[in-house]
Amino acid sequence: MAISQKYGRTWHFPFSPGTTSDDRIQHDYWNVIQAIPRIVFTEKLDGENNCLSKYGVFARSHAAPTVSPWTATIRQYWQSIKNDLGTLEIFLENLYAIHSLRYRKLTHHFHVFAIRDNGRWLSWEETKFYAATLDLPTVPEISIIATPQNRSAFEAGVLDIVAGAGAYDPVNALDGTIATMEGLVARNADSYSTDDFAENVFKYVRKGHVKTDQHWTRNWQRAGLIQEGGVYVDHQ
Repeated sequence: MAISQKYGRTWHFPFSPGTTSDDRIQHDYWNVIQAIPRIVFTEKLDGENNCLSKYGVFARSHAAPTVSPWTATIRQYWQSIKNDLGTLEIFLENLYAIHSLRYRKLTHHFHVFAIRDNGRWLSWEETKFYAATLDLPTVPEISIIATPQNRSAFEAGVLDIVAGAGAYDPVNALDGTIATMEGLVARNADSYSTDDFAENVFKYVRKGHVKTDQHWTRNWQRAGLIQEGGVYVDHQ
């Protein structure tokens, strides 16, 4: 039995090209987002989904805490905050190991993207507040918009955003060629129940993003930071 509930599978926009056979696509997304007053766009980073709770540090499975070598520093950091977490579950993107993308301007290995507390996902403002108290950055915020009124304009706007490099200047890990951002996440900027996750979070993922997923763990490499040392979770 899992110690806690893992992060839900995020539904793709129907115009997201990075889907695989087991991904879920929200074909009716336009009608669904009409019920969301404010939508925040954040950059989807190319890392591992980790969760910090009072029970430990978890990867995708919440059956047992993770012991992978690329979570060693976040597990060390967890030791210093575990008694302060209470019922909070901090979900973050672990970029310590390079996956499909190598970021040339990476400032931190761990970026918070969501926080769950007692059956609710906290608002984006609350998420940023708690991340700051933990001295952790959030994933890059792109923009916050009101309920979109024009579907064509909304989709064109998403496509324009994901055509860029994002905040950390990625290149393809395999050959070093210039890459676009991994993708984009659109979520309800306000708090919502965990039971309503599928109606409040959507994503766009670039085509071909999974091509190194089956290989990166074999001979994994640590991602470099633009300013090694300093006030980071990883002080190596």
